[in-house]
Amino acid sequence: MVTIEKRDKSNYLISLSPNSSLEGIARIIFLASITFVCGGIAIIFYFFGAFMILPFAGIELTILFIAFYLSFKWSSKKEKIYISQDIVKIEKGINKAEYLWEEFRTFTSFQIQKDINKTIRLSFRSKGEDVFVGDFLNEDDKNKLKEEVGSIIQELNSQIS
Repeated sequence: MVTIEKRDKSNYLISLSPNSSLEGIARIIFLASITFVCGGIAIIFYFFGAFMILPFAGIELTILFIAFYLSFKWSSKKEKIYISQDIVKIEKGINKAEYLWEEFRTFTSFQIQKDINKTIRLSFRSKGEDVFVGDFLNEDDKNKLKEEVGSIIQELNSQIS
């Protein structure tokens, strides 16, 4: 998901996050319903004498919770790109900025590359260093980001003249 916020005449904030079909309380409801159904079936079979169903249902639910935890953690990634007349700043992280890159805008270029699989990779380049952004985005969101960054840069360049 790509959201663009114009803070003032020459400051922009672009927020990037992966698309997620389950967010907030929906995650809890989904996992609780699976636990209720699987646990209920295991308890019913336990009372009918199939004692080994209960530990395997527990193992199944544990693996399911670990898989969903990893998926939810991945979908919590966030990237923020600050573009102003003077600087370009990129923050990456899950709950807080775990990676920070900042460079003067005049020394920075926006790069669009295609890899072997013909997928777009977007990056900001300065002093021989590429900082890739939006690798978790789908192709439509990458194209939107490419167009928005291009128009922001064009608008900021027109303000200089």
